[in-house]
Amino acid sequence: MAKAFYVDVSHCVGCYNCQLACKDEHAGNDWLPYAKAQPDTGQFWLKIEEHVRGTIPKVKMHYVPRLCGHCENAACVAACKHEAIARRDDGLLLIDPEKCKGCRKCVDACAYGAVYFNEEEKIAQKCTGCAHLIDVGEEPRCVQACVTECLRFGEESEMKDLLKGAEELLPDSGYGARAYYSGIPGRFVAGTIYDPKEKEVVIGAKVELTDKDGKTKKAQTDAFGDFWFKDLPEGKSYTVTIRAKGFADKVIKNVSTKTDANLGDVPLKK
Repeated sequence: MAKAFYVDVSHCVGCYNCQLACKDEHAGNDWLPYAKAQPDTGQFWLKIEEHVRGTIPKVKMHYVPRLCGHCENAACVAACKHEAIARRDDGLLLIDPEKCKGCRKCVDACAYGAVYFNEEEKIAQKCTGCAHLIDVGEEPRCVQACVTECLRFGEESEMKDLLKGAEELLPDSGYGARAYYSGIPGRFVAGTIYDPKEKEVVIGAKVELTDKDGKTKKAQTDAFGDFWFKDLPEGKSYTVTIRAKGFADKVIKNVSTKTDANLGDVPLKK
């Protein structure tokens, strides 16, 4: 049976408890035979990535906890010619600090950037899944420290319902990472509708977002004249149509979601 991590990005508030707990558990502590001490600086076996999207004032932010996926078809294993990386019966992938020769090939091979090189010890290192804690019936420190239950850990077969719709961060890589993610937001299209003559926002304007296949999403401006279309697929092109009583229709074509689209202040004519 294989263990897995589950990360619900929609629940991550950027408290950094997991990153700090990982550092506290491993920096200055040898957990042999699984790992020598993590350096005080330069390594985060679990790290929080901050993603700032859009432009002022239409800005959104989310956080993604990143850690080793203990991949089924791990590139680091294939790259290691010294058989220093092995999988336990529970699926955790470990670098043996005694067998590692410091060639760094596993560091270069990992597409997730989850393998580090310890300059002092001259060995490669990464997340062990806190194997030393698993052995005594405890969860990894990062999971213990997560107050929002963004991070979960357990038997993959027992988390089937939780993992529905979740994917590894590189789903097309073929690595088969056992760190599954859900809740990563899609692109957005947003703007503010206003009356340039009265110099006031337009409340209750109807906004339609239509793709090239004719599929339409609808929104309405709020008390601040703002509208939002969220969780859109990346790289699509849309037409935005704005209708408000007493104003001529406004059509904005070729709105792309290659990036998050802030249309800014959109004036309507009477």
